[in-house]
Amino acid sequence: MNQKLTLGYSPCPNDTFIFYGLIHQKTPCAGISFQERLEDVETLNQLALQGQLQLTKISYHALGHLRDNYALLRSGGALGRGCGPLVIAAQPTSMAQLRGQRIAIPGRLTTANLLLQLYSEGYEDLLIVPFDQIMTTVKEGRAAAGVIIHESRFTYQQHGFHQVLDLGQWWEEDSGHPIPLGGILAQRSLGEEVIRKVDAALRRSIEYGFAHPEDPRSYIKQHAQELDDTVISSHIDLYVNDFSIDLGEQGIAAVTHLFERAEQRGIIPPSSCPLLVS
Repeated sequence: MNQKLTLGYSPCPNDTFIFYGLIHQKTPCAGISFQERLEDVETLNQLALQGQLQLTKISYHALGHLRDNYALLRSGGALGRGCGPLVIAAQPTSMAQLRGQRIAIPGRLTTANLLLQLYSEGYEDLLIVPFDQIMTTVKEGRAAAGVIIHESRFTYQQHGFHQVLDLGQWWEEDSGHPIPLGGILAQRSLGEEVIRKVDAALRRSIEYGFAHPEDPRSYIKQHAQELDDTVISSHIDLYVNDFSIDLGEQGIAAVTHLFERAEQRGIIPPSSCPLLVS
């Protein structure tokens, strides 16, 4: 009997690249089919908090609140170096000058916000807007600065914005770990056998994308915010890497360290559940 699972991921090029093979039956998962739902990452975070998705892309910040009910998959996530969120402003400024000012973020449970809060205290006046509206919000003066992710990372200079801080670079230098941005979760109630089967199929989907990079191109463009081929390729190259195929010990250590620091600051609750099912 075929088991149909709900699957959420974002319309960003890295996710559509990763899930293309799985969704389009290039790397099928025996006995399992998927009902996909494409939403921005903060919407996915909220849906997972409500338990509405059996499998989903998630911000690691959100996973900190979901560990009792969801397990992390080894494959499909965004973790690496030189790929962190950026704090940008319409005029040159500093993080010290922004303390106490309103900052636009792409979601309260995004890793972008978690890194901002871990950087220092004093950045609690937040305006939450969809990630693709951050630059417009700052340009209109509704926020003193914004934290940008995804395609905006490659285009902000074209729109006249200035980088205030690379939160990813700060994290790497301060912690010594790569940056955990987002991962793929499975409800623990699915059971270890199903979770492992999905994880293996997702790995094959990524490997298919690497082997046939032109095959998912039209699907990626169908959902992308930026249609420029160079921006799309840069996005995929930055966020889809060896850690996406398998977190490995280094990736798991980075996630564990992130959660330890967030727990120490009281940003996420502690959990006794293992991060992965195996």
